[in-house]
Amino acid sequence: MPAKDEELPSTLERSPKKVRDTYEKTLDSAHEQYDSEQRAHQTAWASVKHVAEKKGDHWELKDEQGPSDSQAENAGGIDANKRKAALLDDAREAGIDGRSKMKKDELVQALQKHSETETARARR
Repeated sequence: MPAKDEELPSTLERSPKKVRDTYEKTLDSAHEQYDSEQRAHQTAWASVKHVAEKKGDHWELKDEQGPSDSQAENAGGIDANKRKAALLDDAREAGIDGRSKMKKDELVQALQKHSETETARARR
């Protein structure tokens, strides 16, 4: 089914046009290549993760494009392999209280919780 006939996931609706276009173009191509709807969507999401990262209830373009790195540890879209300083920056942008006293794994958990909360709020 062409991507234009499908409803975009809500996190993509709140994301930049380039992220939405990446998802739609990859999904169209994957539909032609694979018989599985699930495989087509997995491929499209991998493409999105190559150009963007999840921040709260939406995706933001990465400064540098890179592989979606399906082997890397992540927590619901939060890159657990980021340096602590980068996680602190993300936590500051998200407005997470007490972030300066958190350990790296606590920052990942707090960012994941924030992301889940923002996504749920945006879907209401």
